[in-house]
Amino acid sequence: MEMRLINIGFGNIVAAHRIIAIIGPESAPIKRIIQEGKERGVVIDATYGRRTRAVLIVDSNHIILSAIQPETIANRLYQAGVEEQEEQAQGEDEE
Repeated sequence: MEMRLINIGFGNIVAAHRIIAIIGPESAPIKRIIQEGKERGVVIDATYGRRTRAVLIVDSNHIILSAIQPETIANRLYQAGVEEQEEQAQGEDEE
């Protein structure tokens, strides 16, 4: 299985298979999760000083902050999945 990487903005890349959730940062519970993550030292700020528009939760319990909209990241994740399925289908056709 080839590892798919997703660009989350400003040249920052995350392994697609590690992403559990992509969430908007506006709600109070998410703000609380971010604050608690900062206190635990598990927040990775990939916003380059811009406003946080998406919060990615990964399977290592890290919280990644991105300046890109959640929908944009989700579309990139979806596209990576579609491309992977197409490659698998081509591989089966060649056999």
